[in-house]
Amino acid sequence: MRLTTAQALVRFLAAQYSERDGRERRLVDGVWGIFGHGNVAGIGQALLQHAEELPYFLARNEQAMVHTAAAYAKAHDRLATFACTTSVGPGATNLVTGAALATTNRLPVLLLPGDTFATRVAEPVLQQLEDPRHGDVSVNDALRPVSRYFDRVQRPEQLIPAALAAMRVLTDPAETGAVTLCLPQDVQAEAFDWPEEFLRRRVWHVGRPQPEPAALARAAALLRQARRPLIVAGGGVVYSQACEELREFAAATGIPVADTHAGKGAIGWDHPCAVGALGATGTAAANRLAAEADVVLGIGTRYSDFTTASRTVFADPAVRFVNLNTARLDAVKHAAEPLVADARAGLEGLGRALAGWRTDPAYRARVRQLADDWRQITDRAYRAGPGPLPAQTEILGVLDEVLGERDVVVAAAGSLPGDLQALWRARDPKAYHVEYAYSCMGYEIAAGVGVKLAAPEREVVVLVGDGSYLMMCQELVTAVSEGLKLTVVLVDNGGFASIGALSESLGSQRFGTRYRYRDRKTGRLDGAPLPVDLAANAASLGARVLRASGTAQFRAALNEARAAGETTVVHVATALVPPAPDGGYPLPPGAPGAAWWDVPVAEVADDEATRAAHAAYREAKRAQRPYL
Repeated sequence: MRLTTAQALVRFLAAQYSERDGRERRLVDGVWGIFGHGNVAGIGQALLQHAEELPYFLARNEQAMVHTAAAYAKAHDRLATFACTTSVGPGATNLVTGAALATTNRLPVLLLPGDTFATRVAEPVLQQLEDPRHGDVSVNDALRPVSRYFDRVQRPEQLIPAALAAMRVLTDPAETGAVTLCLPQDVQAEAFDWPEEFLRRRVWHVGRPQPEPAALARAAALLRQARRPLIVAGGGVVYSQACEELREFAAATGIPVADTHAGKGAIGWDHPCAVGALGATGTAAANRLAAEADVVLGIGTRYSDFTTASRTVFADPAVRFVNLNTARLDAVKHAAEPLVADARAGLEGLGRALAGWRTDPAYRARVRQLADDWRQITDRAYRAGPGPLPAQTEILGVLDEVLGERDVVVAAAGSLPGDLQALWRARDPKAYHVEYAYSCMGYEIAAGVGVKLAAPEREVVVLVGDGSYLMMCQELVTAVSEGLKLTVVLVDNGGFASIGALSESLGSQRFGTRYRYRDRKTGRLDGAPLPVDLAANAASLGARVLRASGTAQFRAALNEARAAGETTVVHVATALVPPAPDGGYPLPPGAPGAAWWDVPVAEVADDEATRAAHAAYREAKRAQRPYL
């Protein structure tokens, strides 16, 4: 069949399907794009010609559309995604942050940036980077280190192996992430006689790798010897749809379950074995159990520095690890006994191998007591007032009261993820959608679009701070144009609360973290507050806006927004500095269950606060260990 390269690619993508457990579905559900000279006459023309086969979606920012695709893939357990197309130049380089997020989070996204002429007959073209050292380099090469697969299609026939390789990586749970196919603009428009076999319907089977019997026996033997075991549930539990198996395994064995951001909701917060979040923003219950654990069973987790509290949270000198993961990279971390397998298959195998074994009753009683203690702390944090402005935790308390169990909460960087991980009461594995592997400001609203497209039957509530909102608010326009209903809770505290608190704890006095005028006397950004009206900005982007002052008004506005049929932004001002932890949250340094995060402090400084922070830092480093 004679088609242009771009037309063949669109036809190919429309015919790709994923399959797991007997269910087939489209792998690439559409293409997000912003057109420029590098893709408008190639991919753009192809999408116009084949609009019924592969729908096109218009984004307002290239980074945002990758976030939308990644969120969509996350909501679909990595079995479906979107492609994203841009022109060569700034459009292509805007993809880099989104690609890094997708790859860090192990989420499949297909990137199709335009590229300079393969024939080089017109050089330098608009937006071409001229590298005097390499004739074959373009700005797209910036995507190489953040892509799990990268290729440049210099001839039409090269698309065949490149496209097949792209699908292989997108559908491999152990290898997936951002996949980049660079498309020179002349090659996009070039015609070729494509074999029918390339364009046929193709199903990519996503299997469930079974645990190797000897590895399973070793893992079970280690767990049977444990007196104080702990499970760390990561995103792999959710992606493999192994939540029911985890709940049953925990109930049968009595092993407590702590969770990461990606694994939150895999086991309901009220399950007898649930102890909440682990690590730097974790619960006192999970962190105290981790400090005492002699065997840790990690399931589908990367063991990031937040999860391990920079390798300080597992304090038993003899602690051992069993890691169940599809990726060997993660399975062998911390000198673990690796169990390379699908999470569901691995849990089923471990369940059979541990039949009849159960933790000691006294240990189970301690687990329940610690979990109950944290629930009381959460209740107090949800009622943190009084104060001139509500604390952010009070806003979460209202959300916990109003939202249904299947409503999806979306958040990313800043102070909201820390509060959510420690306090949010998730029962449904898809009701908690927080990106924290890359901690990318600006992810939230774009991700809300992706989640709503993936789950139109659910209410999607985007939580975004003023700092993240100003990074990437324009995707409100996309939500409005697509007729999507989002509730966006815009928490406005006039600055960067999370990094401000970190700055203060490290002796940097919240420097440069407030939205203020520059003071002419001090020369610093510590003058009067800026007159920024974020609610008015949201209204100008087409969203319905409700302003709330205090928790009572916020509750009423939230109920009104949930009942609405259109994207609604609820703006609420909160305190920049949270109340003192007299109610138990946040945990003060040194409190039982408090965790640490390794952020180096200046070794020499004029300021006494910085010198004191460095002394505390050196002391905290003493607890850090390699887990060998």
